[in-house]
Amino acid sequence: MSDTTADAPRFPRTLEEWSAAARGTLIERLGIRLTEVAAERTAGTMPVAGNTQPAGLLHGGATASLAETLASVAAQQHAGPARAAVGLELNATHHRGARSGSVHGVATALHLGRSTAAYEIVVTDDDGRRVCTARLTCMILDAR
Repeated sequence: MSDTTADAPRFPRTLEEWSAAARGTLIERLGIRLTEVAAERTAGTMPVAGNTQPAGLLHGGATASLAETLASVAAQQHAGPARAAVGLELNATHHRGARSGSVHGVATALHLGRSTAAYEIVVTDDDGRRVCTARLTCMILDAR
């Protein structure tokens, strides 16, 4: 197989394509719904119900998964159709718990380079209170 753009995997580009690609993945299992998709800013929501720890609070791992999903989608948008974005480092600070409703995340580009992309992800509850602040750095690779 040659390394030409024609042979490279086709990654989703539109909101509809990303929604279809999420079927059968962790994104679907967590109930994450993308609402905006672009390299500079990607947004989405996730229900608290079904994503809690035994104490009834939103699980930090679910929140981190929302953050990584949003920033990874944005980084793939930045990478373009012949390249792939892969996560290098994720960190998350959990500021408050959530017990019901939904959480809303926005990944905003901090750096969009040739070989890396970095995002800040802010996750809020239905009342607009900050639940989590995360940062994801992705490496941009040539797709195989």
